[in-house]
Amino acid sequence: MFDFTGLRALVTGATSGIGAAIASALEERGAVVLRHGLEGADPGLDLDLGVPDAARRLAERALAGGPVDVVVLSASLQIRSPWRELSADDFDRQLRVNLTSGVELLKGLVPGMQERGFGRIVAIGSVQQVRPHPDMIAYAASKAALANVTQNLARQLAPAGITVNALSPGVVRTPRNTEALADEAYLKTVLGGIPAGRIGDPADCVAAALLLCSREAGYITGQDITIDGGMTL
Repeated sequence: MFDFTGLRALVTGATSGIGAAIASALEERGAVVLRHGLEGADPGLDLDLGVPDAARRLAERALAGGPVDVVVLSASLQIRSPWRELSADDFDRQLRVNLTSGVELLKGLVPGMQERGFGRIVAIGSVQQVRPHPDMIAYAASKAALANVTQNLARQLAPAGITVNALSPGVVRTPRNTEALADEAYLKTVLGGIPAGRIGDPADCVAAALLLCSREAGYITGQDITIDGGMTL
């Protein structure tokens, strides 16, 4: 199981954190992986998804080398700010990176999947879609909307052999939250709300991602797997 030989996968936000872990796991199991990101991405795939039209151009560049069978939407932007102080530009930019660009990217990639009768799409959500952080109103809202999009597209694309699912990580140790978790008092508070008693690692998300991206998961669609050590129980 989980042999990805012969499949091409595009992973957005693949140069660090969860996206990087998933990209490496797919590559280790035979997939040709296209790594998108702002720094350290594959040549030509260093597009800023916060810029209008970047997602369309990313789809074109990915398809230039062949079909794309698997898409992992891991790129995201998180700006911490009390909601009254969050600028409209920062609100809109988070929605574009976390939501709009993913939909635009799929517009370019899904037609080929439909023609071939096969596709795997996995969106990286967040537990914040059900438990929003007060200083991340736009980020949480974008992830809630992404969960809705996942279910919407899953129903529409299932007849073509395309599955659309999501993973919703809890607190995972990534570059984004390194500084916050270095505060011992804050870390203690966070750990107090996680029954597993530890902070997650990007590798904790890999097994579920491999399942949902695999050929074997053709009868799983419209699902959201929460990976949070029990945080949302």
